[in-house]
Amino acid sequence: MSTAELHTLTGAYALHALPEGEQLAFERHLGACEACAQEVRELSATAARLGLAVSATAPPALRERVLREITTVRQEPPHGRSTPAAASPRRRAGRWPVYALAACLAVSAALGGVAVRQHQAVQDARQEAQRAQRHDAQVSRVLAAPDARTATAALEGGAQGTVVVSRSVNRAVFAASGLPRPSGGQVYQLWFDDGGTMRSAGLVETPDTDGTVLMDGPVDRASGMGITLEPAGGSPRPTTPPLGLMGFPAA
Repeated sequence: MSTAELHTLTGAYALHALPEGEQLAFERHLGACEACAQEVRELSATAARLGLAVSATAPPALRERVLREITTVRQEPPHGRSTPAAASPRRRAGRWPVYALAACLAVSAALGGVAVRQHQAVQDARQEAQRAQRHDAQVSRVLAAPDARTATAALEGGAQGTVVVSRSVNRAVFAASGLPRPSGGQVYQLWFDDGGTMRSAGLVETPDTDGTVLMDGPVDRASGMGITLEPAGGSPRPTTPPLGLMGFPAA
């Protein structure tokens, strides 16, 4: 394979579309051709961006039309080098662009949706990890506060609830043990008792019912807390009798 032909393989190589023998020959060529190496880096980055783009279903006839027309399209040589005059334009316009453009079609069709899902999964996992870190840091801040005070009470059904309150941090942490899993369509909801008015303090959404929950919102002047079973998503006001009530310990 001539050097002129090797120069035209950057697109196919970036998209992993070369047969094994040609891939090995091109990789040997890359070690001595900085222009090709640079172009491969740029094409690889572009392919990755294409994969992360929102994909759309192409018309059924698009692939056939593109493959039919690309035999007449000449691939431009990489910037910064000239192509020997002896190299056949038909060969450059025929075999190697077919590899590259056909591979681009494959990337757009196959990687578009897959890469979007993978990218979204990574983003979701990163955001979940960040939320968990913030939650743990805030829980630790309450538990380690010099004025942290603890109260424990029995809950309905033999479960036990514990609340730790820090007035200086102005937050509270709730933990339960022995709570049964709520039935379908229900969720445990926590409440601050503001002088007889119940203010939502969030849902118990840990994977099991023995987790530690940072109660939503500031303690402010709340004198205690309660826990109820509510419809999925929670309620603005309690709709069922409390499973347990606890007064906050004095500072």
